Amino acid sequence: MKTKNISENFLAIEEVYSSYEKSQIVVLPVPYEHTTSYGQGTSLGPEAIIAASHYVEFYDEEFHSQLCFDKGIATLYPIEFNGKYDKDALDVIEQTVDKLLADGKLVVTLGGEHTISTAPIKSHFKKYPDMSILHFDAHSDLRENYEDNPYSHASFMHRVVEFFGTKNITQVGIRAQCIEEADFIRQNNINTFYAWQIRRKIWGDNWQKAVVDTLSENVYVTFDVDCFDPSLMPSTGTPEPSGLFYAEVLDIFYEMQKQNKKIIGFDVVELSPIEGLHHPDLTTASLVYKLMHYLKF
Repeated sequence: MKTKNISENFLAIEEVYSSYEKSQIVVLPVPYEHTTSYGQGTSLGPEAIIAASHYVEFYDEEFHSQLCFDKGIATLYPIEFNGKYDKDALDVIEQTVDKLLADGKLVVTLGGEHTISTAPIKSHFKKYPDMSILHFDAHSDLRENYEDNPYSHASFMHRVVEFFGTKNITQVGIRAQCIEEADFIRQNNINTFYAWQIRRKIWGDNWQKAVVDTLSENVYVTFDVDCFDPSLMPSTGTPEPSGLFYAEVLDIFYEMQKQNKKIIGFDVVELSPIEGLHHPDLTTASLVYKLMHYLKF
């Protein structure tokens, strides 16, 4: 696999720590954008995350480690779709992730619109049939189709349900959906932690434990940055009010660590960079590096 050079890779780390052969973690940029329905620019997200990561510190004070040097992080060149969309595009992503997993890599996928997440989830499910999905989002993305496209970003989780089922899905931060999605969640008992329930303390102060209690030992994380409150994350296509904050989200992963539950892979999607506004890009890059520390090595 061809990797980017030091000026273009995640964290801008030297080749000895970022070669494909020596790295346990692989960053896969997927600049796919085809169905965005409001704000656009998600195709620029992966590049913006990688560029911002050059200003993220190598050392993590919580873990007292420099993960990038201990485990190695390789950054691949972005997937090229050559005019392929919808299912054909997802097939390209899935085949790529299948190869990375077969090589024993821990895969971090950077989108792009949320449509792309179906593919790495499917790849990981083939390797970890006991896994749970932890889905961070403002939207449940469970529509049968949206704007006559079953491969819309608003339908990605419905496509996942078709091969994964609903039992081991947990959604966090949801605060915008249609009534059909709400009915689907109730009828199928999908673990859903709505933003209003979190704010009203339905699960008490430690709602993060209630989230983690729903998960199996192996967890795949799909993270739409619009899960965050727009005051923290304005750079996304559909910024919904009353979102989550950075520390609240990290407390979920801290609780996962306490319960010995590990992330087997993850994707971060839907960053739409705003020129001249740096903090959302850096926040997203910081999140990506932090999540790498919770991977199942």
